[in-house]
Amino acid sequence: MSYPETTPTAGAAGATSAASAASAANVAGVAGTGAGATTPAPHAGIVVRDVHRSFGPVHAVRGATLQARPGSVTALVGPNGSGKTTLLLMLATLLKPDTGSILVGGHDPVTEPEAVRSVMGWMPDILGSWASLTVLTAIETTGRLYGLGPQRARTRAHELIELVGLHDLARQPSRVLSRGQKQRLSLARSLVHDPSVLLLDEPASGLDPAARVDLRLLVQRLAAEGRTVLVSSHVLSELDEMADAAVYLEAGATVSADRIARATTSLRAWRIRALDPRSVLPALEAAGVPREAVTLDNLGVLVALGGEEHAARLLGALVAAGVRVTAFAPAVGDLEHTFLDLRSTQAPIQTAPMPPMPPTQEQTPTNPGDAS
Repeated sequence: MSYPETTPTAGAAGATSAASAASAANVAGVAGTGAGATTPAPHAGIVVRDVHRSFGPVHAVRGATLQARPGSVTALVGPNGSGKTTLLLMLATLLKPDTGSILVGGHDPVTEPEAVRSVMGWMPDILGSWASLTVLTAIETTGRLYGLGPQRARTRAHELIELVGLHDLARQPSRVLSRGQKQRLSLARSLVHDPSVLLLDEPASGLDPAARVDLRLLVQRLAAEGRTVLVSSHVLSELDEMADAAVYLEAGATVSADRIARATTSLRAWRIRALDPRSVLPALEAAGVPREAVTLDNLGVLVALGGEEHAARLLGALVAAGVRVTAFAPAVGDLEHTFLDLRSTQAPIQTAPMPPMPPTQEQTPTNPGDAS
């Protein structure tokens, strides 16, 4: 594979000195371990049980319990200050928990940090790069730190440059990369040793829309190959499209299954659009939906509904009333809805009553009102 040549910058050779390698080892975490590339295999994924971590009087994590399974993309969701980053640092062997237990790929990060690092790929929100090294050399150097031989490290670097779409920048020094391009480089470095567990903190930060789509497809593909993927992001709409499981953190603790179940089944706004927007409101009124349950925005009509069964019946009623519906869907995704409900302290929203099922072809309503 050939890439556009550039003139080597001063200091590039020195960047691979022992001092820089030692600094890089703090990122890769496996310098000198002799570990080679790993092949994803069935394992326990990530298991966290009643983990606590404090910084003086500040209790950053207080009773976190979760499991992320192989073959799954698990979203780590929580507001700022909820303990997400602290938890990720403990999973990545960079912080020790005060109490509780953690297993990553079947290994304890406290007693077996090298074993965890050999099976775990870590992509922090911001990962420093060697400014004078080219993209190709940076990935290759990371591979060497993970114990790959020279030829394997170079081959792997070429593979990952193609995978993350940095082909045209392979010979450029990393200092010229944009924020989004550095994120791609960080992802490549996290994959260099073919880990079976991936920790991704804000992986889409700085990416353009096309790159975000590519990232989502790549993450889903990595999980489909049997890896355990744990992703933290504040962009919940992206997580909704990427993740098939979720863990919610609140004030350092994982939210209970009962609270999540209540949140997922609570009232949520559904957006309705039709070819003739003027036909929607009269049909909703005919279906018995109170005006208090209906709001308008620039994208259509919003109705507060109590679940998918309720939504299905209302949709049937609108269609039966002759409304030519073009869109009928939740206004926000499942993760955002659950997150907002968990955070909400407002009074309950008034919901629309359950509309009756529309008549079938065998049933003839006695008057037009029966069809609503």
